[in-house]
Amino acid sequence: MAQFDHYLEAFPRYLRGQRGLSENTERVYLSDLQSFRQYLANENLGLADMDRQTLRGFLAWLATEGKGCRQGYARVSVARKLTVVRAFYRFLVQEGLFRSTPVPSGQSFKVKVTKSLPEFLGQREVSRLMDAPDEGTILGARDKAILETLYACGIRLAEIHRLDIGDINFSRKEILVKGKGSKERLVLFGRPTEEALRCYIDGARRLLQDQPNQALFFNRYGERLSRRSYEKLVRRYSAVAGTRFDVHPHTLRHSFATHMLEGGADLRVIQELLGHSSPTTTQVYTHVTKQEALTAYLQHHPRSDEPACEAGVEESEVIPVSYTHLTLPTSDLV
Repeated sequence: MAQFDHYLEAFPRYLRGQRGLSENTERVYLSDLQSFRQYLANENLGLADMDRQTLRGFLAWLATEGKGCRQGYARVSVARKLTVVRAFYRFLVQEGLFRSTPVPSGQSFKVKVTKSLPEFLGQREVSRLMDAPDEGTILGARDKAILETLYACGIRLAEIHRLDIGDINFSRKEILVKGKGSKERLVLFGRPTEEALRCYIDGARRLLQDQPNQALFFNRYGERLSRRSYEKLVRRYSAVAGTRFDVHPHTLRHSFATHMLEGGADLRVIQELLGHSSPTTTQVYTHVTKQEALTAYLQHHPRSDEPACEAGVEESEVIPVSYTHLTLPTSDLV
C-alpha cells in the first residue's frame, strides 16, 4: 500500500488548496479514505484495480461489515465515503496517475439516502432556553452570550469556536464569521444579543481571561472554549429549559433559519446569512415550514381528517399521512 499512502499524504494539500475545504471536513475525508485503504488491503488490490467490480465490492463491504464485528455503515455514511473516493481519484487524475477517473458512474453506483427534516425549537422553547443561564454568575453570563449568539446569528459550531473578540462590530451590530473553506461572511445580531455580549465582555470575560488571548469565549481556565464544551453547555441548558429533545448548537442554527423564513425573510437572504454556497441546501427549510403548517392544520381545523387539495395546493405537494418525515434531495446541512 506504499503507493496509496504516498498519495494519501499529499491529498490534504489538494483539499485545502483547490477544494477550499475546512479542517474538519479534511479530517472526515482522510478518515473515510482509511476505510477504502482497508478494503483494498483486505482484497489485495491497488489503486489501479478500480473498476465496476471493485466499486461494487467496496460498497457491499461498507454496508455489511465495514465497521468491523460484522457491522456495516448506515447508508448516509456509505454515500459520503463513495463521494470521498470519487474526490480522491479526481486528485489522482490531476497528479497524472490516470488519464481519466476509473471510478464508475451511473445510477447503479449511486447510494440513495432518505434525509429527515432538521429539528428546530419553537419560539417559546427558544425563549426558555435563552433565559436558562444564571446571568448573575461568571459562567452564566458567558453562557447567556453564547446561546444568544448561536440563535441570533445562526452560525455553526466551528464558527463560534473560532470567534475572536475583534470579530464583533457593536456599532454595526455585525460579526465577522470565518466559515467553511475559510470563507468569510458578516452575520447580524439584535439588542438582546448585544446586551448579552456586552455584559459578558465587560465583566465575565475579563475575570476569566488569565493572559492575553483574542478568543471571544473562554473556559474557566482562561483558554478558548472547546467545541465539546459548547455542545455540553447547550445540552445542559436545554434540559433546564425543558425542550422537547436534546439540543445541539446546530439545532439553534436550524431554529434561526426556520424562524427567519416563518417571519417572511427572503430565502436568498437566509442563504447568505447561513453561508450556504447553494440555495438547494437552504430550501430544506421551506419543507420544514410546510410541515409545520400542515401539523397546525391537523391539530386545529375541525375537518382536519379530510385534508383537501382545493386550497391552491397541488396534489403532489400534500405530505403523506405519517407527517413525520419527508424525502428530500441529498444535500449536506451545515
